[in-house]
Amino acid sequence: MLKPGVLLFLPPYAGPTFGPPLGLLSLAGSLREAGYGVTVVDGAVEPDYLNQIAEELPRVRCFGVSLLTGPMILDAIQAARHVRSLRPEVPIIFGGWHPSLTSEQTLREDYVDIVVRHQGERTLLEIIGNLENGRPLDLVAGCWFKRSGKIVRNPDRPATPIGDLPLPAYELAVFGSYARAGRSRKLPYATSIGCPYACNYCTDMVFYKRRFNALPADRVVSEMTALVERYRLEEVALVDSNFLVDVSRAIAIAHGIRESGVRFRWTFQASTDLLCRMSDEDVNMLGESGVSHIGFGTESASPEVLRAMNKRHQHIADIAEAARKCQRAGIRVTLNLIFGYPGEQERHRRETLRVMGEIASRYDNVTFSPNLFTAYPGIPIWDELRAAGMAEPTNLEEWSGVDLGLNRLPWMEGPAFVRLRRSISYFLLDGRLKKAQHRARSAVLRKALTLVRQPLDWRLRNAFFGMPFELGLSMASKWLAVRRSLLTGQRLSNQFSKAS
Repeated sequence: MLKPGVLLFLPPYAGPTFGPPLGLLSLAGSLREAGYGVTVVDGAVEPDYLNQIAEELPRVRCFGVSLLTGPMILDAIQAARHVRSLRPEVPIIFGGWHPSLTSEQTLREDYVDIVVRHQGERTLLEIIGNLENGRPLDLVAGCWFKRSGKIVRNPDRPATPIGDLPLPAYELAVFGSYARAGRSRKLPYATSIGCPYACNYCTDMVFYKRRFNALPADRVVSEMTALVERYRLEEVALVDSNFLVDVSRAIAIAHGIRESGVRFRWTFQASTDLLCRMSDEDVNMLGESGVSHIGFGTESASPEVLRAMNKRHQHIADIAEAARKCQRAGIRVTLNLIFGYPGEQERHRRETLRVMGEIASRYDNVTFSPNLFTAYPGIPIWDELRAAGMAEPTNLEEWSGVDLGLNRLPWMEGPAFVRLRRSISYFLLDGRLKKAQHRARSAVLRKALTLVRQPLDWRLRNAFFGMPFELGLSMASKWLAVRRSLLTGQRLSNQFSKAS
């Protein structure tokens, strides 16, 4: 007989559906192994999630929510308040990236009882066991909780090697629903967590404390190929922070998949310096094994800005070399760009657009994901941000407004922001025309595209973005300057680029 049930909820998020919620399935795997019944409600594919939650509540012992910083917080708040109103005695547990990085602030909310910090599988299992048996939570490492309105802070739990955790409960995922929402049978999968780099804008270093925690290559190959065959998957999107940290392991995984004979697409994100340690033949093997897309966090082509980001491992020459290697292997590439970083000046942005434009003109496998700098909780430069006039959100709801492309930066407002948006729209429009030139079979069409590009090239060289008639003609304000997923290269949002 199953023990009392656990209800886990992922709020809906903007952009395409990437597949079942891996984090919740991983929690469910540990809970189910211990004999607990688990229901997962994913707001990405369940629009009527409040009613579904209400239907499950009579049968559950606790309600858990996983969330990231940004707009999904509003849906998490709504769901938690809904649960509190229907069954006030049910403990409400928040976990995931945002609650881990803002634990005390999150616990101040009257609809949150417990916060699971960082890696949650063993912590959540112990919490539920204590709740079921009436034991206090004081000795449960990895959680903070409230007692009589006061916050109790337990020590953090040491990270568990991910190879020691049970398999995620993939059997709970209704793959047909995700295929209909995302137009392909796709699964997120983690071969590792953590990244050893210490970029000043990144929460990964705070969450995982720069520790790389990985599965062995042979287990990755056997699990991925088995999942593809069992669930008839077309694509596996690795959610690793930096898949290539151990290059020899990555090569072994690609070799194993290629030799398995199981055919599917797989994608990942990494840093260019690590890919450049691989030979052309090794990168070709990635393509032969099914790698169709790699996202690179290049961020800037200004050495000064990269130093300010503490991104000294990012070398400008590596960006073009990574694009070359991937083009040769038939792999699409997305280069992430961050604009508006503290201390960045107009000349730095011009240098980034110039270098990236040259790369785009040489390699037609490259797309770009332009983002406005986002001040996530816990990143190392918050003292600098406060000094520059940025106000840190004071409660959970205020953090919902922190979203790529929608942020208000005190040093990037008014005409400066309009100029930045237009420059990026022109840059991406020029890149789109370059791709069309590369692929045009007609000499007449290539000549016509050359003529169309001339005024755009002049604008970019001279940084003149007034009277943006080309953007109006191209409808670029509606479809051009979009963020793209570093995992798959899919379009995510056009909020940042609405031309003014």
